Amino acid sequence: MATKNAVLITGASGWLASRVADSLLKDPSTPDAHLILTDLVQPRYDSSRVTVIQADLTDVNQIDALFATAHGVPDTVYCMHGIMSRQAEDNFDLGMKVNIDAVRNLLEAARRHGQLAGKTVKFIFTSGLAVYGGPLPPVVQPTTIPTPQSAYGTSKLISELLINEYTRRGFIDGRILRLPTVIVRPGSPAAATSAFLSAIIREPLKGEIAHCPIGNSLDSPETELRTWVASSKTIIQNLIIARHIPASKFVAHTRVVCLPGFTTTIREMLEALRDVGGPEALHRVVFKDDETDRRIVSSWPEKADNSYALELGFQQDEGGMVPVVQRFKDDVEAGLA
Repeated sequence: MATKNAVLITGASGWLASRVADSLLKDPSTPDAHLILTDLVQPRYDSSRVTVIQADLTDVNQIDALFATAHGVPDTVYCMHGIMSRQAEDNFDLGMKVNIDAVRNLLEAARRHGQLAGKTVKFIFTSGLAVYGGPLPPVVQPTTIPTPQSAYGTSKLISELLINEYTRRGFIDGRILRLPTVIVRPGSPAAATSAFLSAIIREPLKGEIAHCPIGNSLDSPETELRTWVASSKTIIQNLIIARHIPASKFVAHTRVVCLPGFTTTIREMLEALRDVGGPEALHRVVFKDDETDRRIVSSWPEKADNSYALELGFQQDEGGMVPVVQRFKDDVEAGLA
């Protein structure tokens, strides 16, 4: 017998997806939810409300198995797997295979199995700022045309278009979330170009060296590079909110939502590190300017209009960088990061 409120999460071994799983299990609105977690590397989870399946999402048969567990067809899919930005840039073919082909296969499975079960599966897709590029307005609006300048951004945009089309046809109920850069991510550095934005806070607060690929010192002109970010706490909260928004609240022509964020600079981030962690923390940041990283990050928006996302019920950070850095420092000292 199918389980009510079954949720499938792909890329579940990743830091963000695993935190979404934690939050879903604590979500008071669905206390009976059962999670199906999958990744190429088997997720580690010990809960009677979690089924763990190791799977290669480039294999259609392995995807089908995710929709045929004892819990039946999931009501919601969180599509969070992918080859990250710098890795996708360096290995184009692998990025296309994982970031486009596997998403299309997952969409087809949600469509086919959903129709057989008489349900329209919610399909929540994590996209990002990399869909933008080239000349951009001072504030990105919902009408701003995405023109990606990287393989990763291109694959995200292609997947967004597919999800919108599948939603238009009633195959799925898509929710496309363009995430700001998430800070501060705990754990090991990721292969994403944006990973250094967390590393230059995380490692110094843990007493370790971090490398900053933007500029050659705190006072370099390059560190005035502006970027659009949100705290990990707020991003996770918004990923849970996305599941509960009625389909009727979205505008008719697209399911894309730029999640709320705030603008900061590399210099402001490092100054917040110094304010919270002291001069010794800042001294652990080693500068080595990287033209490729700087080019990619510079192509992303500096600011987006939060109004539509806030109307839908998504949340935003308040207070800028210092509260974000302080929260992470508190987590480090409490052994939570």
